Amino acid sequence: MTGADERVARVREVRRRLAREGPPRTRDRERDFETVTVPERHCDRLRDLLVSERAGKVVEIGLAYAGSALAIGEALATVDPPLPRHIVIDPFQEGEYADAGWDLLRSAGLESFTTLMPVPSSAALPQLLGEGFVADAAFVDGSHRFHEVFVDLYFLRKIVRPGGLIVLDDDWWPSVRKAARYYERNTGWQVIPDAFPGDASGAGPRGGPEARCKAYRLPDPAFEPSFEEFRAF
Repeated sequence: MTGADERVARVREVRRRLAREGPPRTRDRERDFETVTVPERHCDRLRDLLVSERAGKVVEIGLAYAGSALAIGEALATVDPPLPRHIVIDPFQEGEYADAGWDLLRSAGLESFTTLMPVPSSAALPQLLGEGFVADAAFVDGSHRFHEVFVDLYFLRKIVRPGGLIVLDDDWWPSVRKAARYYERNTGWQVIPDAFPGDASGAGPRGGPEARCKAYRLPDPAFEPSFEEFRAF
């Protein structure tokens, strides 16, 4: 077994243990892990999508209990690019989650290419942009307030390379869906229809079964829309 194979196997074991036993500690809220964490099957699809794209650099907003972060780490370990990077943004990891997610990433051996930015995404993303960081993909599961999602996506479309991917969790929330709709209608983002097939995972905010995650491909080449051709969203 090669070093890369050993790393993938280690990540998979931590992921299996997390799904089976839950995190080592949680916040004092009923079913907090189940409520907050992206379901395992969605994480598997996220992993597979990143592997198929041969992603080597990924930005993630929101860490919590590291379900999606471990899946992204598994994808990067599988692709095994020369210089993998996983930037994770979460200002609540230490105070709210007592570093539960970060400790899981370390136990999976992913700290060598994972960077935790413990500040709000509205501060972290401009910093990455100013540093010239370019990502192949991004996974967004941070604040669900419309204005904050909108700002996250504004910066990510400048950080993620043309033709790259942006994946949203909780697209079933109207605030998240509405923010993304602007970029879909006005900046050429294309939904990848088969990225999360049949992914309804129970009752969404409106009470019925709804799709949870949505993946977008950014246009290549990138462009700025004309203010004269604004499309209501």
